[in-house]
Amino acid sequence: MLTRPRKFMTRSFVGVVGSLRDVLQKAVELPRNIKQACLFSLDMVYVTAAMWLAVALRFGHLDFQLGAVEYACGAVTLVGSAMVFLRLGLYRAVIRFMGQQAIWAIVTAAGYSTLILGAAVFFTRAEVPRSMPFIYWILLVVGIGGTRLAVRAYYQAKLRALSENVIIYGAGQSGRQLLQTLQHGEQYHPVVFVDDDHYLQRSIINGLQVAPPEDLEQLIDQHDITQVLLAIPSASQERRKEIINSLVGMPVHVRTVPTINELLAGEASVNQIRDIDLDDLLGREPVPPHPELIEKCITGKVVMVTGAGGSIGAQLCRQIIRSAAKELILLDNSEYALYSIERELRSMATALGLQVEIVALLGSVQDQNRLESIYRTFEVCTVYHAAAYKHVPMVEYNIAEGVANNVFGTWYAATAARKAGVETFVLVSTDKAVRPTNIMGASKRLAEMILQGLAQQESDTRFCMVRFGNVLGSSGSVVPLFRQQVEDGGPVTVTHPDVSRYFMSIPEAAQLVLQAGAMATGGDVFVLDMGEPVRIVDLAKRMIRLSGYEMGHNTQGGQQIEIEFIGLRPGEKLHEELLLGTNVTGTGHPMIMRAEEECLPFGQIQRLLAKLRGHCDSLDCDGISSVLSFAVSGFGDHEVRYDHLWKRQGKLLAIENAAASNVKELFPDSY
Repeated sequence: MLTRPRKFMTRSFVGVVGSLRDVLQKAVELPRNIKQACLFSLDMVYVTAAMWLAVALRFGHLDFQLGAVEYACGAVTLVGSAMVFLRLGLYRAVIRFMGQQAIWAIVTAAGYSTLILGAAVFFTRAEVPRSMPFIYWILLVVGIGGTRLAVRAYYQAKLRALSENVIIYGAGQSGRQLLQTLQHGEQYHPVVFVDDDHYLQRSIINGLQVAPPEDLEQLIDQHDITQVLLAIPSASQERRKEIINSLVGMPVHVRTVPTINELLAGEASVNQIRDIDLDDLLGREPVPPHPELIEKCITGKVVMVTGAGGSIGAQLCRQIIRSAAKELILLDNSEYALYSIERELRSMATALGLQVEIVALLGSVQDQNRLESIYRTFEVCTVYHAAAYKHVPMVEYNIAEGVANNVFGTWYAATAARKAGVETFVLVSTDKAVRPTNIMGASKRLAEMILQGLAQQESDTRFCMVRFGNVLGSSGSVVPLFRQQVEDGGPVTVTHPDVSRYFMSIPEAAQLVLQAGAMATGGDVFVLDMGEPVRIVDLAKRMIRLSGYEMGHNTQGGQQIEIEFIGLRPGEKLHEELLLGTNVTGTGHPMIMRAEEECLPFGQIQRLLAKLRGHCDSLDCDGISSVLSFAVSGFGDHEVRYDHLWKRQGKLLAIENAAASNVKELFPDSY
């Protein structure tokens, strides 16, 4: 007998709740000016109701009579409260973003309204209880504030249902700033802090509990976490690596706020959440630069960077700007790359208040006359030669052009520098120049030998080269490729299970190049300390896992990321080296070594270059390969198989020979 009425009451209650939810939803979707007018009207109702209830509560019954004086007090209070509420800006605040300041404004407004009521009662001698204004103030704060808090709670609950649950790793100042930012957004819903500090653990900060790192796995399962946001900008590089490595095996997407250096330099803000930089996974704690080394070749001097629009060239330019060069000459054959870096550098110089003249020049390093004219006209003191074709397979596909740019571009740039009296010429080289298996590496080694040969001659120019491995995130490198493949849902392509490479961050490499150039005496081969080589397949696995995926498992809505081995590309080898021999000495800088390596006499280099020039002009890829095999130690048995032009010409030649053979068979008397 009681079951049916109870069910009816339950359904009725659910219906009422649903109706209220619908009303709130419609109210939230109203235009802002209409919502403000409705809220103002509702507040006036609260003022009236609070006065009546205050009297009723004080008397303890509803059977009381009010006279004309009391109604007059109520009218004065209503009009005065309306003016105060508008004056204090109660309706300018967006309710869903309402914070402590808005709540304090409500308390203040209720206080002024109570003072108006008290003054009206005092001067009119209205017959109401003396404690009535105090009860009125409490009711008014509860009514006005409660309505707003209820709407905000509804809106936040609605957003919470659509947003991603995240954990903020780091409960310090950056973590708290990030929390405030996310609470005003719609994408993320922070549910807990995680911090290593034992004094903070188990405490409550801005409404969130602080948990120890040991609870991470449990928290991820408990709250259905999709992302962990690292808010530890001041942590050391080694500590960041430890934290990130501890998160690699967890089914979450790991992202981070900028580092403390970026925040202090004004290059980023705490709310700029981004994917983990591979610097955090592979980089080392940076060694502080030696200012005297950087200043020697840059400060107060005219500096030129070839290939200024490339990854390394652009970073060299950024650091040269900060090192107070007198003038910076940018040279690149890509109009867009040159435009981009010039625009960035001008903005940087303005932001930092630096007085550096920036000159952007279009041109090729294969134009010796233009190079010499530039050196003399601008009185260039230091040249950083970063213009090169560096993509191994691409050079294998375009052998003659790759050699012309890498070898003869260096030859012309260095020769022009010598003639113009440039003080220092620094070649940016690569570990692929050591016992190369591809044309790109062989061309870079021959470029090194050109500078070693020029250093044998009487000259006012100091020639040197700086050799290092892969830089993280450079154009055409494996890291941006992997990131794009992960975003596209895979597969992530790796050439070989055992392939490994040396890695260094672009800023660190550029900084060391600038310092190495200052230590040159002539013909120096500087080698940067790259640390231990990294297996590419391990790098791919880390990137996949830090994006919240697992290899071979369906995660994140059924998507799957797999690693696919596609085989070594043309010219690639499994492992790279940094040194030809073992004759290495220190330089006084812990990250820079000086290598003593073999070199051909300058006269022989000139003869080889003349022969190589002829082969390049005639597009003779076999001839190019043979000259490089003779000149470069460790480069032999290279077979020209991939050059597009060479392959097509070979096919045409075969067709012509076959056609001639057919004609000879048909008309033997003609031959």
